Amino acid sequence: MSIGNFDGLHLGHRKILETMKSFRHRDGASDETSRLAVVTFEPHPLTVLRPELAPPRLTPPALKETMLREASVDDYVILPPSPSVLNLRAEDFWAILRDEVKPAHLVEGSTFNFGKDRGGTIARLREWSVGTSVQLHVIDGVSVPLLDLQIVPVSSSIIRWLLANGRVRDAAICLGRPYLLEGPVVEGHHRGRSIGIPTANLRCDDQMIPADGVYAGRCTIDGAIYPAAVSIGKTPTFGDQQRQVEAHLIGYEGDLYGRTLHLELLDWLRDQMRFPGVARLKEQLARDVVQARMMRDRDVTRPLARA
Repeated sequence: MSIGNFDGLHLGHRKILETMKSFRHRDGASDETSRLAVVTFEPHPLTVLRPELAPPRLTPPALKETMLREASVDDYVILPPSPSVLNLRAEDFWAILRDEVKPAHLVEGSTFNFGKDRGGTIARLREWSVGTSVQLHVIDGVSVPLLDLQIVPVSSSIIRWLLANGRVRDAAICLGRPYLLEGPVVEGHHRGRSIGIPTANLRCDDQMIPADGVYAGRCTIDGAIYPAAVSIGKTPTFGDQQRQVEAHLIGYEGDLYGRTLHLELLDWLRDQMRFPGVARLKEQLARDVVQARMMRDRDVTRPLARA
């Protein structure tokens, strides 16, 4: 069992899950008694305690649950950030865990804390778990080298910082997978179709959107993988002020309105810019398409892989 937010399901989270899996069937336990459980808050407690400080989501709730299930989690327990839960003292939280939940193994990262005012620390957990039936396992964090060879500890916070600066490939290194935008396709201005480069406009309401720019991406539709040139931000050539996520799916023909797409962002291509006219814009978009097509099958999770 593990308790945490698991936003992004990055390499640090994966290490916790792999450790949990290593205890499955230990001592002859059956499938029913060796279930993997994750307990999390939904939404993030800061949305109640300090809404202005609540971090943007890396994974929408349904997507996070799907990814956890795919990682072999059997029981996914969501705690609402209600006052009765958030005001629970660490000692009381631990008592419920020990006496009612009764996990055989509790697996947490070294920075884990819980309870009112974050009063429960790993040090206190170590103390409280001695002599009980709960075996505590504290997992060291994961560090990775980014493209500039700087070594950073993987966390949801560093991934948000990387995305906010357009560094989606560095984010992929921390995640162990490309960053994924999920959203339904909605009506746009239809300008892309009018210039021969149709785009799918994604509405990503409940998820962090990376910095404005043009990215190489890919999208799987009905089992087929399509490279994508993805524009995030305003469209300065046309004077639009509303931020949008637009994806040109290279080679795809068909109606996507109303469908939910999972769009992987592979690499940064360029800044958003204002062009003197549609002709110059089309020339640049053609170059973007060539670069995006080349990226379709690249493994962007390896720091030294060449673009």
